[in-house]
Amino acid sequence: MATTNANIYTGIGNGSVSRRTAMATATTPSTLPLPTPFSGLILLRASARSIRRGSAVSAARTHPALTRSSLSIRVRAAASASSDDLPSSSELERIEFSGIRGAGLVPEFCHARRIRFLDVLGPKRNNQLIRVVLDVVVVIVVGVKSCEGPEATERGVENLVIIGSGPAGYTAAIYAARANLKPVVFEGYQMGGVPGGQLMTTTEVENFPGFPDGITGPDLMDRMRRQAERWGAELFQEDVEVIDVKNSPFTVVSSERKVKCHSVIVATGATARRLGLPREDEFWSRGISACAICDGASPLFKGQVLAVVGGGDTATEEALYLTKYGRHVHLLVRRDQLRASKAMQDSADAVDYGACFRVYNNPNITVHFNTETVDIVSNTKGQMSGILVRKLDTGEESVLEAKGLFYGIGHSPNSQFLEGQVKLDDSGYLLVEEGTAKTSVEGVFAAGDVQDHEWRQAVTAAGSGCIAALSVERYLASNGLLIEFHQPKTEEAKKEPSTRDVHEGFDITLTKHRGQYALRKLYHESPRLICVLYTAPTCGPCRTLKPILSKVIDEYDQNVHFVEIDIEEDPEIAEAAGIMGTPCVQFFKNKEMIRNVSGVKMKKEYKEFIEANK
Repeated sequence: MATTNANIYTGIGNGSVSRRTAMATATTPSTLPLPTPFSGLILLRASARSIRRGSAVSAARTHPALTRSSLSIRVRAAASASSDDLPSSSELERIEFSGIRGAGLVPEFCHARRIRFLDVLGPKRNNQLIRVVLDVVVVIVVGVKSCEGPEATERGVENLVIIGSGPAGYTAAIYAARANLKPVVFEGYQMGGVPGGQLMTTTEVENFPGFPDGITGPDLMDRMRRQAERWGAELFQEDVEVIDVKNSPFTVVSSERKVKCHSVIVATGATARRLGLPREDEFWSRGISACAICDGASPLFKGQVLAVVGGGDTATEEALYLTKYGRHVHLLVRRDQLRASKAMQDSADAVDYGACFRVYNNPNITVHFNTETVDIVSNTKGQMSGILVRKLDTGEESVLEAKGLFYGIGHSPNSQFLEGQVKLDDSGYLLVEEGTAKTSVEGVFAAGDVQDHEWRQAVTAAGSGCIAALSVERYLASNGLLIEFHQPKTEEAKKEPSTRDVHEGFDITLTKHRGQYALRKLYHESPRLICVLYTAPTCGPCRTLKPILSKVIDEYDQNVHFVEIDIEEDPEIAEAAGIMGTPCVQFFKNKEMIRNVSGVKMKKEYKEFIEANK
């Protein structure tokens, strides 16, 4: 290790400058973080070629790392005050800057010009040197690039793209954002499920640390998302359609943008499986659902006999949830026993759950073992009236009365877009090195259920997201690719008021409304196109669609009315409208419903319809 004696200019706080002699150490970069904020004149490290025939000033002017950087303007203005390579000590007294952006300068160049060479990313034993950085006026920074705010960034290649959300994706985003990587997160929209993953369709999460009374899946995902956003993660509710990880930098193409990046975290989770019944497509969202939490509260299921397929925790959880709304629930299990955890099978603690008993001890649930679902049966009106089932031990077929069928039969990993680029196992899960998040491609990491076919818990997914983010930070730093972004934390979005429109507060000139009173008034009095969004309190996809639809409505202000209907607050309206699941959007004009859209669709689909009918 080479060492040099060098004079250092050190700021005292009031603008005065003292001279101090110290030992400067040149080391190889590691992952020790750069302290921020930095105050002082930053002389950029430049390549030997760029400084061979020019001064430090010209190097700062010409180095590509300074392109489009507000910091480069400040450095040029300060350094050009002297004809020499550096401003004089008297000029240094009145120069003060914030921000660091590294490039490249050899230690010999620093020593020849009496500039301290300090490797702030050196080994931990150099911690004592890092403490003086906040006072150093002239310093050379090695092995890291850093920006202050978005105006000083060069957005050619991103540090990190996270594909997917849920506990894995959001946790990775939180850790990466706090490490100043400013991750770009493609949360997803339709492919692979809604942003937030499977927890957006989960009723109660009772085993996530920190919530002794439990928390709903959508509420937990909302909190994680807000936390990631608060620390500077860029979130896009878009699907990734194409990815190229064979060439560096990587390319990620979504439905609306193309991004280059140095690293990728795949956290796309898994998608609920379907049975593939003959009439499945015909009755999907008209009696068949893969989300009890989304559709169970529908008025058409209230007081009805319902059925759930599956024998694991997902199926038993959905069966228990549906007892809140249905008269009775049949649990159809192909095997001769449940695969659910004992906690789901046995009776629950009366203190915590009151009269709510688990599965076997719940009088409103009947478990049918060795039972296969064959098809859907309908009545003369074309409505679902029952389920054709077959006993696997006898082969006997019969019709089971039921108005709704809910799937709880597991999930398949969302990894198809990586086939042929990253190694997958026989079931489609991403293969990672044991104990790490590393895939077969350097710079590509995996987290959550897309690589976990054994544990598949929210807390393990979150843990793997943390590991992936820390691994990315280490990978970028060790390869000299890391660019730090420092910016103020994003303010949390204000919650919309939950009050409904009432007689005294209704104003027909406003665009957005809530509740049945507003809908009735607009239906009879408004000449505009009326867009009605039906939601439920525990519906995760509803939380995804609402802000997207709200932005679309904003584009057509004064041409359309928007009304949100909570089907639990206004069940009679939902029943009259024939709502069988949420989210659901209906469009009315001149007292006539002209379109019904179930589920979450692409934004352009809503825009095109409004544009054509406004």
